[in-house]
Amino acid sequence: MIVVLRHGCSKAEVQHVEKHLKELGFEPHTLWGVERTVIAAIGDDRVTTKEHLESVPGVERVMPILAPYKLASRELIPRTSEMPLGGPGPEVKPVANLVKIGGKKIAVIAGPCSVEDRGMILETAAAVKAAGACALRAGAFKPRTSPYQFQGLAEEGLEYLAEAREQTGLPIVTEVLTPADVPLVAKYADCLQVGTRNMQNFLLLRACGEIDRPILLKRGMSATIDEYLLAAEYILSGGNKKVLLCERGIRTFEQYVRNTFALAAIPALQEKTHLPVLADPSHGTGVRRFVAPMAKASVACGADGLLIEVHPDPEKAKTDGQQTLDFKEFAKLMQDMKAIAAAVDRSI
Repeated sequence: MIVVLRHGCSKAEVQHVEKHLKELGFEPHTLWGVERTVIAAIGDDRVTTKEHLESVPGVERVMPILAPYKLASRELIPRTSEMPLGGPGPEVKPVANLVKIGGKKIAVIAGPCSVEDRGMILETAAAVKAAGACALRAGAFKPRTSPYQFQGLAEEGLEYLAEAREQTGLPIVTEVLTPADVPLVAKYADCLQVGTRNMQNFLLLRACGEIDRPILLKRGMSATIDEYLLAAEYILSGGNKKVLLCERGIRTFEQYVRNTFALAAIPALQEKTHLPVLADPSHGTGVRRFVAPMAKASVACGADGLLIEVHPDPEKAKTDGQQTLDFKEFAKLMQDMKAIAAAVDRSI
């Protein structure tokens, strides 16, 4: 349920309401706002009545949350939340300009599928920044279908990413695979990505919920929208409110593309959740010539950001070269998307 506190409610009154909810068996999640403070009370609402809670000092009204995903629901927060990408942390040095996703400006996060070597990642970071990207993405740990394929450089790759951030000022987004790896990746990364294969790795989601770092959660390749939002709920319920969603295509019977890029999922998610929704047209199609059209379509249908794979020489990429743009193609796409963003009253 949502407990809406009255305007001007003191900190002591908020703490009293939180204490009262805990005594009733609820887990309170307090959201401090400029005009109103609200508490999302997670638990069995049969243990008390709406009238009882509304009699507690400081409480204005109590409303039920009907969606199964309580903290992710737009019933809790009726507007799209702006989420920081990067910022101060216990290990990560703050980037010069804090990027926020979920506002009028559409964030473009670009880079190679994997960190292959130091020179390549530094070259790519400089190129995507010059083209207008706001963050660098690349995998230091790579989950691969075959055990014989390139698996990434692990911590060495994270070190190269940190150096790229130092040189360009771009925050970095990189994937984490296991709960045990969360502290290591969080030591280097501004934002941790949970990939499609791990969307329902609940131990990993819980571990991501325990850190103060943005989490980019990709939709599972066979997941429904409700399953996806419940996966996000695992992170949110752990205390980490910095969650970004990413539609990256789902697996269907079609074979002309790698995945079926579900563009309709973007407005559908935005109707249900306050969390920012990004699109990944690279994985969504798996075909280089389709990436630009689907990136433009993502902007037109309201995506809050894009993940686009970029490499100096896609034909020589160790992973996913078939869906990766080169520097020239990416720079052109960035220019082309500006007019589309302006048409929907946003900017790149």
